[in-house]
Amino acid sequence: PIRVRATGTTHPMKRLQHRAESDHDRGSISLELVIIAPAFLLIVAALIFAGRVELAKQSVNAAAFDAARTASIARTQDTANGTARSAATSTLASQGIRCVSTTVSVDTSGFGAPVGTPATVTATIRCTVNLSDLSAPGIPGTKLVTATATSPLDTFRER
Repeated sequence: PIRVRATGTTHPMKRLQHRAESDHDRGSISLELVIIAPAFLLIVAALIFAGRVELAKQSVNAAAFDAARTASIARTQDTANGTARSAATSTLASQGIRCVSTTVSVDTSGFGAPVGTPATVTATIRCTVNLSDLSAPGIPGTKLVTATATSPLDTFRER
């Protein structure tokens, strides 16, 4: 005859079988963590790298705009070159960007245009950003960031 338990408890043999199945999974969480943790850390390092590069791009763009605008307000070509370089340097410093090397090129040839002729001043900034503190495979130690901005000269101002 077959007996049915009315209490709803599990048969002792079923409990032993369930315990044996759970022993096969023991240690799998540690193994999964060992496999997943390096990949997760690499993704985090890549996100930090991308964020720092984008921040540097924005800062170099701002410095190029400031340099071009400052140069376009200057009265002479020589003054424009000097003020553009100092504006770019101070903007990068105020943004907290420390470049390994910085190159500021200012095209002030617009100052030679005759009065009444539209002319512009162009500033190009090249900044090599130091990323060596992000030590992860595939992440370079430095990144070159370049930005160019143009600002118009007053058409009817004496040059």
